[in-house]
Amino acid sequence: MRREETIHYLEMRSPGDLRPSRPARVAYDLRRTEIPCPEVSRFFYTAVGGDWLWVDRLGQAYADWLEWVLRPGHETWIASVSGTPAAYFELDGPPGADTELAFFGVLPQFAGQGLGGALLTDAVRRAWARTPPRVWLHTCSFDHPAALRNYLARGFRLVRSETHPKEMPASPPGPWPGAGRTPAHTARLMAPRGDGTP
Repeated sequence: MRREETIHYLEMRSPGDLRPSRPARVAYDLRRTEIPCPEVSRFFYTAVGGDWLWVDRLGQAYADWLEWVLRPGHETWIASVSGTPAAYFELDGPPGADTELAFFGVLPQFAGQGLGGALLTDAVRRAWARTPPRVWLHTCSFDHPAALRNYLARGFRLVRSETHPKEMPASPPGPWPGAGRTPAHTARLMAPRGDGTP
């Protein structure tokens, strides 16, 4: 179906513009994937974006995903909670050029624990560690409703917005057909086990 998409472009011009978030309410381990792996990139794209109409790259071939993760300056970072992948971000841009926060997201069952703000703070710090002229990103009206608010809260400045029609599915595809994720389902996944482990 044809729908209106609004794309917002944001940037940060100095490391001092970052406004750090408070710590997440859950401890996480942040590591870079040292071996380029298109399967990891596509997993997070579908797992995070399936609920928010991230569909542009779903039809891409393996070779396209491989080319993406092999780009000079591309980095994928994964935040894990108790050993389970919970969130990620991808930085992109050749050395010495602008760094794009190309992808960022939290898996649904880890939402609501402050991971979004804390991980975005980490992502911006990692981006500035590359000493680029600027850090930038874009988000759109098909992303998580809190995405734009989170970026602005961390110190990104809105540069411009543009709206255009786009052919989109009638509903989010989910991470796989018939996933049927709901807040109740994801809350059950995060509930403590009977043996006392989270």
